[in-house]
Amino acid sequence: MRRENTPWRPVEPASLQWNDADEPSSTEFGDVYYSRDNGLEESRYVFVQGNDLPQRWRRHSRRHFCIVETGFGTGLNFLLTWQAWRELPKPRPELHYLSIEKHPLAREDLVRALANWPTLESLATTLLDHYPGLLPGQHRVLLNRGRITLDLWWEDVAHALPDLASQGRPLVDAWYLDGFAPACNAAMWSRPVLRAAARLSHPQASFATFTAAGQVRRDLTDAGFEVRKAPGFERKRECLRGHIKNTATAPEPTTYTPWDISGTVTATPARVLVVGGGLAGCTVAAALSRRGISVTLLEKGKLANAGSGNDQGILYTRLSRKHSSLTDFALQSFRFASQYYRSMFQSDQLTTGLDGALCGSFHQSDNSSELIALGESLALLPELAQVLDAQQAEAVLGIAQPSAGYWYPGSGWLRPVSVCRALVDAGNIEVIENCAELTLETGAGEWRAMVNGSVIASAPCAVVATGTAAATMRQLAWLPVQAIRGQTTHLPTASAFAGLRAALCHKGYIAPAREGVHCIGATFDLHDDEQALRESDHHHNLASLADAVPDWRENLAAVNPGKLGGRVGYRCASPDYLPMVGPAPDVTAFLRDYAPLRKNARQTIALEGEYIPGLYLTTAHGSRGLTSAPLAAELLASTICGEPAPLSRELCRAVAPARFIMRDLARGRI
Repeated sequence: MRRENTPWRPVEPASLQWNDADEPSSTEFGDVYYSRDNGLEESRYVFVQGNDLPQRWRRHSRRHFCIVETGFGTGLNFLLTWQAWRELPKPRPELHYLSIEKHPLAREDLVRALANWPTLESLATTLLDHYPGLLPGQHRVLLNRGRITLDLWWEDVAHALPDLASQGRPLVDAWYLDGFAPACNAAMWSRPVLRAAARLSHPQASFATFTAAGQVRRDLTDAGFEVRKAPGFERKRECLRGHIKNTATAPEPTTYTPWDISGTVTATPARVLVVGGGLAGCTVAAALSRRGISVTLLEKGKLANAGSGNDQGILYTRLSRKHSSLTDFALQSFRFASQYYRSMFQSDQLTTGLDGALCGSFHQSDNSSELIALGESLALLPELAQVLDAQQAEAVLGIAQPSAGYWYPGSGWLRPVSVCRALVDAGNIEVIENCAELTLETGAGEWRAMVNGSVIASAPCAVVATGTAAATMRQLAWLPVQAIRGQTTHLPTASAFAGLRAALCHKGYIAPAREGVHCIGATFDLHDDEQALRESDHHHNLASLADAVPDWRENLAAVNPGKLGGRVGYRCASPDYLPMVGPAPDVTAFLRDYAPLRKNARQTIALEGEYIPGLYLTTAHGSRGLTSAPLAAELLASTICGEPAPLSRELCRAVAPARFIMRDLARGRI
């Protein structure tokens, strides 16, 4: 699923035809989405009963149960599975449902299709509230307070399943093979797809499908499944069910060096140390805690007192005409973060106006050709972003605007320290603040946090989330991180600024006032270690804001920069401006195993990577930690717990810390 440098555009939606009963069928594949007689009962019979659910949930021994579906369609199978899971008495495993769809329904079509099932209305409404629309890529959705994980992969199944299987780890407990009929969509039922399903299956993983086609039966058998026929639903004579019998299917030949795959499989730890109490550390702590893991979070000062310490931050992303790892990760993490914080407001973890507000944000742009090009693409993704002219921007912001730009309705501002406090208050997290500088040492299968030679906490697993300070640890001294100084200015609100209804991003940013003060900024200075506030930087922030809002120029000129408060902080960035999220590599082993790349960077070395057991990191979120940290936390927690990742393998590699070792080897730098 390599998209690098290809044109960015929304996913092509399903093309539907509606009958007199308001039931959809695919015009491309000439097949129906569900039975026109009793689609609800047929889906229950074929998929939920066909995989022996919920009986298997009652006796399931692992923490979570993973279902993968080929063809999300109208979401009916997911909603019925969610309904069956919700009706099951506790204790029950958490549900991880991953569905792959090449042509998802446009939102208005999904609303129309789901209206046929009034008994599922409450669940359907929640699904629609979280639906990612036609944004390309992989989308994680957390439901039922995180007890249900829904991963929606808007991908061709012929690419997505091999991508998942290429990681060489069993992930799946049950399969819903629900593409259009083999005669209509043969690619969905191809041998490579079914072989990938076999490689992804846990021992005794089941499958169910509506079809009984002989070729499908033979190909499933060849892939390693034991197949049996079962009576079909109502007028259909037969369907197929079964389970994996032979999981020793040979892996597909690798097309790139598997340095990102750990050669050692470890058990999910019961306890984890998280070092660093900013957004990166607190989101990871919350993600692990939600999975039932006991977390000790260690912070040398107060929570969110370093890079996450500004009083207001903007939920920010970037658009581009072309796909890149940076663009794709930015957009997918933005969509996830917007829902993440919305859930925190809805559950009263955060208070609107005091801790933030998802009031939208407008980003000025003077690139008219890009605005025109992206405006056409964004027409199908209005919930993500919209191109506005200056007059339209004035309408959403409430203040006069000289510039066109992009409106992000799901964006807004947040107070990072409030977010961090709310996350660690969720339970199962012990917070130790003011613990001074510490080191991590390992022995006897435990990581020990040491201060002045004394152990203050220990666990089998440790996550480092300390920004640039991560490189001061002996095990991570190789990290290519850089500190970027930023100074914000605390601007007292005034009647001239009172009309601002949403966040405005220009060369700096401003949001509606919090407790009578706007936190504006911020400067961006490399190789600058001055920790004191500078009047010249306040002047810079005020001048940038005056350029962005000319109507405020006179009011801003009257402000005395020397009397303003503010804050100096240091962003931690990587050379490619993507975060570093994943296991910590064993540098010595990497240099040994992948040394031939120094002479031939294009060769494939069929060796998996060696990683320091139990050591992970999430850092280098730069100025976008509010946006990137929540999805990075999900990636890290999924990795630690042996769950499907929320990203494609390409994006996992793009943010893996070891990428810099591999690049330097290929360029002959080390």
